[in-house]
Amino acid sequence: MKHKVLISTSTFGVSDDTPLKRLAQAGLEANINPYKRKLSKEELLNLLPEVTGLIAGLETLDEEVMSRSDLKVISRCGSGLSNIDMRAAERLGIKVCSTPRAPTQAVAELTIACLLNLLRGVSTMDQDLHQGRWNKQTGLQLEGKTILIVGWGRIGRRVAELLRPFHVRIIVVDPFVQNITKQFEFLTLAQGLPLADVITLHCSGEDCFFSAGEFALMKKGAFLLNAARGGLIDEKALIKAIDERLVAGAWLDTFEQEPYVGELMRYHQVLLTPHVGSYTEECRRQMELEAVENLIFAFEEIESRCQI
Repeated sequence: MKHKVLISTSTFGVSDDTPLKRLAQAGLEANINPYKRKLSKEELLNLLPEVTGLIAGLETLDEEVMSRSDLKVISRCGSGLSNIDMRAAERLGIKVCSTPRAPTQAVAELTIACLLNLLRGVSTMDQDLHQGRWNKQTGLQLEGKTILIVGWGRIGRRVAELLRPFHVRIIVVDPFVQNITKQFEFLTLAQGLPLADVITLHCSGEDCFFSAGEFALMKKGAFLLNAARGGLIDEKALIKAIDERLVAGAWLDTFEQEPYVGELMRYHQVLLTPHVGSYTEECRRQMELEAVENLIFAFEEIESRCQI
C-alpha cells in the first residue's frame, strides 16, 4: 500500500532535502504545508483526506480532527505532544511518535543568547545605531543573578548546564520532578518568583499559568523568557506588568496565535522571535530526518502486523 503523507510543519527540508528524499525512497507520497505557517483546524481538515501519515507541527490534533481523517501515524517534528489528544489517538488506533532530543541544544542556546541580549540591550542599541543614533545603554551582567527555570525536562536541564559557568544561582520549579540533585535548588513557583532576577519557561502544556497573580509575586525588575508554549503567559497581564515596571523585559519565541500580531510589538523591552527555537541547520536536519524515520518505522510495524 502506498501511503500519502502530509507535512504540516511551517517549513520542512529547506536547508537539507535529505528527509524529503528519504520519504520518496520509502515510496511515500508527501505533500508539504502550502501555507508555510501553523495550520488552522479547517485548513488541516481540508488537507487530510486520504492522508494516512502526518509529520506534524503545532496544529491542533484533537479527537474531531483525527476521527475525520484516515490517519494511522502521527510523527511529531518536535518535542512536545500537548497539541495532540493522546487518549483520542489511542482510542482511534493512531500511533504517535516525536523527536524529543533533537531541539534541546538549539532551544537552550537561543535562550541564553536572548537572555544576554535582554540584559545588555543589544537589539535596542543595534536598532539605534542602524538609524544613526549613537546611544550607549548601560545593561546588567548575568553573573550573580538568580535564575528560575520552570520545567525540568531536557531543555530546562540543558539551560541550567549552560548557565553554570556564569556563576548564577539556579532555582528549579517542576511539581512532577523530585529534587534528586544537590546542584540546584527545587522550590515551588510561589517560593521562587520573589527571589528570581530571571524566569525562563521550559515546561509543557498549553494552559495559562502565568497571569496577574504570578506577576504580583515576581521580584520587581525581573526578566521573563518563554521558549515553551505561547498560551502559558497571560499577554494582557504581561503588558500591565511591563507598564508598571514590574517586568524589566521579556523574550517570547512562542505565541498563542501565530504569526503573531499584537500589542507586544510596540514594546522595545520585549524581544520577539518567530518561533525559531529549533531553527538551526543542525537541529532541523536531525529533527526532520528523525521524524521521517519514525514515520517509516511505524508504517513498517503496521504492515508487518497486518501480514500476520
